[in-house]
Amino acid sequence: MLAVLLLPGALRAFLPALVARSALAMGGLALLLAVQASTGSYSQAGFATATFGIANVAAAPWRARAVDRLGQRIALTAMAAGQASGFVALALIAGAEGVADAWFLVLSAVVGLTAPPLGAAMRMIWASLTTAGDQRTKAFSIDAVCEELLFVGGPVVITAVIVATSPATGLWVTAATVFLGTAAMTSSASSGALRGTGGGVARGDRPLQQPGFARVLTVLVGVGGVLGVAEIAAPAVAAQRDAVAASGWLLAAFAGGSALGGFLYGQLKLTSGIGARLFTLCTGMGLAAVLVSQLHPLGLFAVGLALVGLFLAPSLITGYLIADTVVPESGRTEASTWINTSVNLGASLASAAAGVVIDRSGGWFALLLMGAIALALATAAPFARLREMERPAAPAPDRCQNG
Repeated sequence: MLAVLLLPGALRAFLPALVARSALAMGGLALLLAVQASTGSYSQAGFATATFGIANVAAAPWRARAVDRLGQRIALTAMAAGQASGFVALALIAGAEGVADAWFLVLSAVVGLTAPPLGAAMRMIWASLTTAGDQRTKAFSIDAVCEELLFVGGPVVITAVIVATSPATGLWVTAATVFLGTAAMTSSASSGALRGTGGGVARGDRPLQQPGFARVLTVLVGVGGVLGVAEIAAPAVAAQRDAVAASGWLLAAFAGGSALGGFLYGQLKLTSGIGARLFTLCTGMGLAAVLVSQLHPLGLFAVGLALVGLFLAPSLITGYLIADTVVPESGRTEASTWINTSVNLGASLASAAAGVVIDRSGGWFALLLMGAIALALATAAPFARLREMERPAAPAPDRCQNG
């Protein structure tokens, strides 16, 4: 799987892209701690973090369309500059006195609205460097594994920076990371070659106009739902066992399972269609969540969470492969972003509902309920449509033989 990193131009774009993408893994926590330290209120910090997240998800399709239209170098650099400026402004007011709380919300919205779609952009670069099939699957797999590892290490790194210095410094570091990483990525030849369409994407080329694509997103909402519940249920279960310190280990087991799943997925030579793979993986994740809901000893619960996570990265990778297959090239950055958006939407909705369910019935029941919902949503997978898209075109008839 690592062989794809040796493709010409791959590492030159991929390494700085990872640096830039780490800003998303660090930014939410840096924002939370900076606003809390400045206002003295976790409620205000929570509102700021929520504003950042909502703005990020809401604007994602439009940012992706801008990249498809203007090309990576122009669009991503402008977005990174905007987000870095927002983080810097937050750092400046975090150390000032008498700043109205509303400014934290406004600037949180700015850093969410301008977040560059670096993951989707990097997958476009992988698509331009690889051939369809096993090679592209390996590239998307290593990309997904590294992204999972970023979300394991990013919060640890930014916490260490903040503890050693200040929350405002954490925001400065995040700003530098997203801007310098993006600038280095977009200055690569492989990124610069993706110049965009130069105009609006034709209406018929937009992802949501493609038959079956909305059904794929529906399936992935279930995947996101399991993710969102797992992230809330793990600390709740640990607290119920009087082992709050184990919360981080439970979440690490979940993330580690996802990273392992992505690695294994990239190693396999799969012959089944991508529709069948999507259904199998999402069904597996739902069944695993149901199984984990029956595991009450904390050690077994951790193992179960790793099993649930095992299906997460492969489900996302399959979603990206479907986007690459179903959507015309002019709309693929937007399509890849929609894959992430559907998972994030499912996670957000499930997280909001999980708190209520957990308060009434416990974390185990929340996983059982969400696992059942994910199983139901998996049936929306558009098998026939995806088989038709994957089927190679029939060769043109030989005119000479036909007379």
